[in-house]
Amino acid sequence: MSIALETSELAKRYGSTWALRDCSVSIPQGRVAALVGPNGAGKTTLLQLAIGISKPTAGQVEVFGWSPHEQPLLVLARVGFVAQDHPLYRGFTVSEMLRVGRKLNPRWDQQLARERLDRLGIPVEQRVGRLSGGQQAQVALVLALAKRPELLLLDEPVASLDPLARREFLQSLMDAVAEGGLTVLLSSHILADLERVCDYLVILSASRVQLAGDIDRIVADHKLLTGPREGAERIAARHTVIHERHSNRQSTLLVAGDRLAAQAACSAEPAWLAETPSLEEIVLAYLGQPVVSSAPAQPRLEVAS
Repeated sequence: MSIALETSELAKRYGSTWALRDCSVSIPQGRVAALVGPNGAGKTTLLQLAIGISKPTAGQVEVFGWSPHEQPLLVLARVGFVAQDHPLYRGFTVSEMLRVGRKLNPRWDQQLARERLDRLGIPVEQRVGRLSGGQQAQVALVLALAKRPELLLLDEPVASLDPLARREFLQSLMDAVAEGGLTVLLSSHILADLERVCDYLVILSASRVQLAGDIDRIVADHKLLTGPREGAERIAARHTVIHERHSNRQSTLLVAGDRLAAQAACSAEPAWLAETPSLEEIVLAYLGQPVVSSAPAQPRLEVAS
């Protein structure tokens, strides 16, 4: 399995505050990975470390085997980056932005850029500042893709867009992925969007990686157990409980581990039901607690490419 982005005990501290700590994760090549976490979890810090904007306080980060901070010339030409605020020169025309991209990037593909803009109906002679928010996001994405990157890092690029502009942006992204050879790490709070376009998941919380792996396997390795309140302790004792919710009569447990064991436990307790949770239920359960202390040995799921 080839790795596009890998971190080992990566950490970044600003003064006395840890923005990222003990972050170890691997993003396989060719995957579209979702980076999920609450504000302040370290998502932007991780992406900035990956492109060399920031220097680690501890640990290592490698992009295709190279250090972004120590070997920037080997990394930056292979990486595209779109920030949340889509930083563009508002006084430039779109055509002038393309000219800047062509001057700065050795692998620049002018034909790709013009074809994508034509397909989106974005006039190249229009000044960037006069474009809508969705159009500006699309221009930022076109500039990143025209670099012909092998890894594309997206820091909440659709956070400020309306639903239609968000859908058009994600469709453009999926068109680029379909062409092959592109790995994507997409940070977003909008779980429905991530579930639609991503096949790999990284959950950051409390500045640490809580869970990482193939989305299908993550869902398969969790079960939602529901049954009478009086049997909850017996069921919980047999599983790694990620989250639990209780009422006077009923308990609901999200558990991780062997799904056959979960089904067997419910068979032994006929009043209990085992169901497959949604990705949203899993993500919210991990984000709902700063550190998953009940599952210290399984914050990360190893998967094949």
